[in-house]
Amino acid sequence: MRGWEKNVRKVVPYVPGEQPALENLIKLNTNENPYPPSPKVLEALSRMDGEKLRKYPDPASSRLTRALAERYGVAEDQVFVGVGSDDVLGMAFMTFFNSEKPVLFPDISYSFYPVWADLLRIPYETRKLDENFTIQKEDYLTENGGIVFPNPNAPTGLLMPLSEVEEIVAANPDAVVIVDEAYIDFGGRSAVPLIAGYDNLLVVQTFSKSRSMAGMRIGFALGQAPLIKAMSDIKYSYNSYTMNLPSQVAGVKALEDEEYFQSTLKKVIETREKAKTRLSALGFTFPDSRANFIFAKHKEKPAEEIFQALKERQIFVRHFNQPRIHDYLRITVGTDEEMEALFAFLEEYL
Repeated sequence: MRGWEKNVRKVVPYVPGEQPALENLIKLNTNENPYPPSPKVLEALSRMDGEKLRKYPDPASSRLTRALAERYGVAEDQVFVGVGSDDVLGMAFMTFFNSEKPVLFPDISYSFYPVWADLLRIPYETRKLDENFTIQKEDYLTENGGIVFPNPNAPTGLLMPLSEVEEIVAANPDAVVIVDEAYIDFGGRSAVPLIAGYDNLLVVQTFSKSRSMAGMRIGFALGQAPLIKAMSDIKYSYNSYTMNLPSQVAGVKALEDEEYFQSTLKKVIETREKAKTRLSALGFTFPDSRANFIFAKHKEKPAEEIFQALKERQIFVRHFNQPRIHDYLRITVGTDEEMEALFAFLEEYL
């Protein structure tokens, strides 16, 4: 080992979904929205004054912060903006999880949580989902150094009722509870209304899924002002200019087009529900997803075999070779045409 290597911070990194550079593929592996962003977003980007790009962007993302505050009915000092929800979550881990007590999150969940914890030397414990892949709220009614979980959960797609979310938040007044709502718009009730009553609740959302803007990297957190100030202090001690100008402009325009946003959600939800029927008829079982994906297991064929067969046909889904879930495929909801191509192959293959 070279001398400097002993000082390298080592961690097993998060593995993102595959981004194949292929033509004519059907990409159902990274939970992107199959529809384009709002036309208002595309128009605003096409009309941007390139001269402005020579200057640093607004470090506070003020216009976007104001638009988010108005959209979600909170004050501007209750909004934190970051470069995708991963950036926001990572900043929240860095800010709030600084205790000798373990942070708690589900054993089957967003696989970035243990990576951040390891990277930042945060003690943590996982809580096992039950046999139906459900988060048990009782597992989080215990002493801890913080709590984080997605709702709906990923990769299962299951939604925790808002009443249970509130029970967890209320039972942990001395710890920050982060509710990761990347998929909440596809069929759940957000925890945002609970913010007014709880100073330990942080709700994190993203433009990547429901607003069709994964390529722009926009995420945000909502919480009471002291939480947001604490995160901002860490941000300005780390990287003050996190969000670029085009993303700030595009984010505002996306929030201005509520009609387009709702119409896109409706299409994805309708396709998801039809897909459940088709997959069930093909011999798959799955939790009742309230996200923009379905976590499916075939009654006979191993998931790895189906995954590879689909990949050879340039249909990409996600397979996690992990304990308890190695027989499942996470299938993003695509357009009706993309899903029909998936079903046509499966009907032939199975």
